[in-house]
Amino acid sequence: MEADVPGTVLKRERARDAVLELIESRSPGDAIPSERALCALLGVSRPTLRAAVDELVAAGLLVREHGRGMFVAPAKITQELISADLALSVPQAAGAWSSRLLEFTTLQAGARVGRKLRMSPAEEIVYVARLRLVDGAPMAIEHLHIRAALVPGLSAQELEDGDLYEHLRHTHGVHVREAVQAIEPTVVTRAEAQLLEVPELSPALLFERLTSDTGGLPVEYVHSLYRGDRYRIVSRLALGPAAATAPLIRDGHHPGIPPGDFAHGDPIASSTRGDIQAGP
Repeated sequence: MEADVPGTVLKRERARDAVLELIESRSPGDAIPSERALCALLGVSRPTLRAAVDELVAAGLLVREHGRGMFVAPAKITQELISADLALSVPQAAGAWSSRLLEFTTLQAGARVGRKLRMSPAEEIVYVARLRLVDGAPMAIEHLHIRAALVPGLSAQELEDGDLYEHLRHTHGVHVREAVQAIEPTVVTRAEAQLLEVPELSPALLFERLTSDTGGLPVEYVHSLYRGDRYRIVSRLALGPAAATAPLIRDGHHPGIPPGDFAHGDPIASSTRGDIQAGP
């Protein structure tokens, strides 16, 4: 990692990705280098590294043991929810959604993001961090990684106005088709709490999504943090035959995906639904 990469959010994001790369290359119970060693290895400050490690500890990926160091956490139990009808269209969500850009730059994908997007670590991506707001209140922090070759000339304005997938479709000719998404509970760090205007260590939902186009090419990797006091997930499960097929999504929008995305007919593989609650 380069020590002079600009932007606090980006530095923390790159440190997080680098530590995740270490975690994913090891087995549960394996030790990872100390924070001091990681700072020297990654070329970041102790506060930046500590913020990234705190996030991974809160997410249950790392375990700190006093006097011993840091270790890869035990593997999580995963349950996949499958819908009989995978092609869902997502309607507009309630409330006025907007975005505030935190970071916008082009950089090399790196090993971990490159692997997810099936591209060389040296190839370029557009990295975006943005704060998502509903009726002016902060709701989520999103970190987007988009293949730079697919979006030449992508502007910051496109990411603040309207929905991203509509811009990809109409401006860049990129038609997204499928998204595979994982959701986990977590808590917010001090920096995240300041952006979301909630107390430190407040509950949150962590979304990780990989979006592909109609040809199966990965277009975008996103991880997002949604406020736990304002966001919930509802899953509708088909447990038996029905007399008639009813749409699985009637209101709200797909969790983790900004409202309006896929609202114009593009299908998305999904099995969960997100609802915005009225308040904390």
